[in-house]
Amino acid sequence: MEINVLNINGQETGRKVVLNDQIYGIEPNDHVLYLAVKQYLGNQRQGTAKAKERSEHKGSTRKLGRQKGGGGARHGDINSPLLKGGGRVFGPKPRDYRTKLNKKVKVLARKSALSYKAQENAIIVVEDFNFETPKTKEFLNIIKNLKVDGKKQLFLLPGANKTVYLSARNLPGTEVMIASTLNSYKVLNADVLVVTENSLKSIEEVLIK
Repeated sequence: MEINVLNINGQETGRKVVLNDQIYGIEPNDHVLYLAVKQYLGNQRQGTAKAKERSEHKGSTRKLGRQKGGGGARHGDINSPLLKGGGRVFGPKPRDYRTKLNKKVKVLARKSALSYKAQENAIIVVEDFNFETPKTKEFLNIIKNLKVDGKKQLFLLPGANKTVYLSARNLPGTEVMIASTLNSYKVLNADVLVVTENSLKSIEEVLIK
């Protein structure tokens, strides 16, 4: 699959790049994508939610009423879940939501996500660019020139670039990532991928070994 290379003004440079079919041309595997997205979202969770059960509440353990004959549900002390201010039944406890996936599964998931974007013609290749100082206005001009404003964009760079990152940080719906750290969730969550030329090489180095 060939794609025209654009400059930051949205104009064609006359050059084309060929997207590797081993990455962008495979048959997407939906189940593997599900596993990868589930792992990513689970790994973001802190797992610190905690509710007190009846034994953890501070209060008297005196039995409030008789066991039978009261006309209502039986309960013991003031910490009963049946009463206001009492403990919670089967409340959340701190836990670890992190899961593990095999490397080959994660690689296949990233390939599948990129293949979906290629099928949707949602990949734009641009020349490598940089800013001397962080300028949000200049980054916004690039978005408008590429005609992707109003969409969620994921910009992939070949390496860490502080000025570009700071320029895009305050723009809603815009995210900048290093190509080698790409994950399936970020690809699927974006409406369009804006990839620099050298980023394509970084993606191939990671996904094809």
